[in-house]
Amino acid sequence: MAKRKTFDDSATEQDSEEGIITGESSSEDDEFGEVQQEFEFFDPQTPWDFEGFKRLLRQLFDVDSTSFHLGAIADLILAQPLLGSTIKTEGNESDPHAFMTILNLEEHKDKPVIQDLTNYIRNRAETSPKLSPIKGLLNLESSSQLGLILTERWVNIATELIPPMYRMLLEEISWAIADKEPYTFTHYLIVSKTYLAVPSLLNEDTNRPKKKMKPKAKQGVDEGKSMYYFHPEDEVLERHATHFGSFDYIKQAAQGESGSKSTFHDFGIKQRGHLILIEAAKFGSAVKEMETEFSSQPTVPDATMEES
Repeated sequence: MAKRKTFDDSATEQDSEEGIITGESSSEDDEFGEVQQEFEFFDPQTPWDFEGFKRLLRQLFDVDSTSFHLGAIADLILAQPLLGSTIKTEGNESDPHAFMTILNLEEHKDKPVIQDLTNYIRNRAETSPKLSPIKGLLNLESSSQLGLILTERWVNIATELIPPMYRMLLEEISWAIADKEPYTFTHYLIVSKTYLAVPSLLNEDTNRPKKKMKPKAKQGVDEGKSMYYFHPEDEVLERHATHFGSFDYIKQAAQGESGSKSTFHDFGIKQRGHLILIEAAKFGSAVKEMETEFSSQPTVPDATMEES
């Protein structure tokens, strides 16, 4: 099942019928002409998305992904196909390039993989004063109802495509509540990731000229180090959050690994987990601000369904 797309007047009739979002190249590619990329939104689907979800979950949790049964998480996502979205570029049966879902921690509390996730989040929250209040919401005696939002994408997915996924998720949650399904939450907890710029082994070459980092960073965190976002929309979510912060992974990468995988000339990266807690009453406003900040043409899709 594909999610119906809504386009502005500039979209062609053929594009509207096929439900395709066409992206343009970055400024770096302008000299080679415009690059067209077609993106389509789909519901999670068992026949084709299982392995893709596992790969994206592995990327989301990074070195700590081995702490979880990723297949069991993928099964939970696929068991609720009317909640959440995927983005694909080669049709319904291709691998997802992005996904977003929400899991009810209370509803699935007896499942081993949810217990593993809950214990992991509780453990990591204890390591940061900014995140420590989250631990209380995860206690069995807490009356709070947490919806755990998991989302990840490949690097070719533009940030402008993410706000529609959040808006569709909110619509789908409202429909589920209307159908008396257990998706009434007091808070949403988003799992994400950030990174710090750290000296790379490449810096041992004293003859190499030093270059500056270009990505936007948040200053004054982690003892003066600069924090960078893998997901730029997280900055918008944080402006509406009750609590947010980064944490070190339990399983640190081997020494020097950041140098070998560095995407920057003279810097490595230290990847970290990130949590954002938002009250349910404020989440809609956060999504609206996200849509405004990352707005693009054609217009974003709604969650109305059509046969694929």
